[in-house]
Amino acid sequence: MKKILLVCNAGMSTSMLVKKMQEAAKEMSIEASIEAKSLADAKNEIAEADIILLGPQIRYELDNVKKVAGTTPVEAINMMDYGMMNGKKVLEHALSVIG
Repeated sequence: MKKILLVCNAGMSTSMLVKKMQEAAKEMSIEASIEAKSLADAKNEIAEADIILLGPQIRYELDNVKKVAGTTPVEAINMMDYGMMNGKKVLEHALSVIG
């Protein structure tokens, strides 16, 4: 099972995207744990994640999160996909990075 962690300021704005990603995973028969966390809460979960996706509003934290994440890939979510709440596209991108 793939563990995908979405991170934003408070963990709220990404929760709708998480729901869309979970629906897309179900349709694609992909087993994935997809969660949204605030930046502060995410630091405790980084080690367990297969990929960390940052909300576009905190993309300025990318380098800091990469330092903490070590070998775990960290990406900023595409602003257009985020704005459109395109869960399938965000999920497909995450899975392509994980491999």
